[in-house]
Amino acid sequence: MTAPTHRRNPWLMLAVFFGLVGTIAVLGTLATMTAPNAYGRYLLPSWAPAPEAFGPVWIVLYVVLAFAGWTYWRTDGENQGFAAYGIGLLFHLMWASAFFAGGSAKIACVAIVLLDFTIVVAIGLFYRRSRVAALLLVPYLLWMLYTTALNVAILALNDVT
Repeated sequence: MTAPTHRRNPWLMLAVFFGLVGTIAVLGTLATMTAPNAYGRYLLPSWAPAPEAFGPVWIVLYVVLAFAGWTYWRTDGENQGFAAYGIGLLFHLMWASAFFAGGSAKIACVAIVLLDFTIVVAIGLFYRRSRVAALLLVPYLLWMLYTTALNVAILALNDVT
């Protein structure tokens, strides 16, 4: 008989979640290496943040995102919750790659809407096992909804692909 998930090595699993989210962060950062140029080439709405604001916000969100996954894992979380979490990370990477490296705000908009939906699904699935894990995803959802509105505004203000 195997031990319940929360009795296995939790610190190793915390490192795994930080490694997973960290990998997405690094890949996203590589995709956004041209971010100042990509972001700066668009007409932006008046409520758009300065490019310098993104780094600190993302660092906090990535840390919280890793803790959310780990907290859910500690409850012997269901596969559907982990699937939504993982798919969300992939949509996150797709959005960053399309918007910055790919230069396509339209494709990025599709990816970010799918990401928003996936985060909502993950919150619902996490909530069934852990309110804390679900609540940890809320700041990420709020930031992504703000980013979605920004992406849509950029589409409306610019003649983009």
